Amino acid sequence: MELIINRLSKQYKNKIAVDRLSLTLTNGVYGLLGANGAGKTTLMRLICGILKPTSGEVKFNGIDISEESYRDVLGYLPQDFSYYPEFSAQSFMYYMASLKGLTKAQAKIKTKELFEMVSLSDVSKKKIKTFSGGMKQRLGIAQSLLNNPKVLILDEPTAGLDPKERVRFRNIISELGKDRIVLLSTHIVSDIENIANTILVMKDGQLIHTGGLKEIIKVINGKVFECSVDNKTAQNLMECFPVINFRSEDENTFLRLVCDEKPHDKAISTPATLEDLYLYYFSEVNKHE
Repeated sequence: MELIINRLSKQYKNKIAVDRLSLTLTNGVYGLLGANGAGKTTLMRLICGILKPTSGEVKFNGIDISEESYRDVLGYLPQDFSYYPEFSAQSFMYYMASLKGLTKAQAKIKTKELFEMVSLSDVSKKKIKTFSGGMKQRLGIAQSLLNNPKVLILDEPTAGLDPKERVRFRNIISELGKDRIVLLSTHIVSDIENIANTILVMKDGQLIHTGGLKEIIKVINGKVFECSVDNKTAQNLMECFPVINFRSEDENTFLRLVCDEKPHDKAISTPATLEDLYLYYFSEVNKHE
């Protein structure tokens, strides 16, 4: 099973959202990481066939995704998913199942199975307008799986989920990635760090890094530092370098920073994480290109 993206571009007037991007996806979980405006959502909509590319192509198992048969293998949860507030969760799932070509019997069985998976069985008859944000997000995840898709595209799927729900969701996605292509975009770096087999770092419409976690963070090995300095020095450092975290320590401030060179005499190099990499490329105070 193979999803091939070949020199894919999408331009809106003067802005190039996706810029000649090429990538081959096979079974597994791919985590798409990037700042707002990096082109992540545009890329996902192109892969889903919602947007037409300015140039380039996307093919699934050799067939262009514009073909109707692609809809049968695609599952999609957009970032801003629309619900029908007066529908019950169950009615909504039956409606979505009919759009995806499932019979009534199939819809009933699959809805029951998916509600158990996302912990909505006990509220299946309640109207969606009574749901919390996290419950709506779980409903969105459930509908994306109705047709047992081979290609699953999830744009910010963990938004609105509490920590316990996020862990449960991560476990579900890890399981799903065993026999399908899962592309997951999120601002929650730890979600990608925990479940993605391959991490895709996107900036200005292009992929700047692709690989496993250890491979990806190699680029900032030796560029993450920790130090404890007086408050005035800390303020100066925070204005000059991306700060991963800081905390007050009596008269001093502890800082964890990411930068190309040792930022202070007291700074000590420390092992890098994916969050460090994200801030290295996308922090507003970082001028690195």
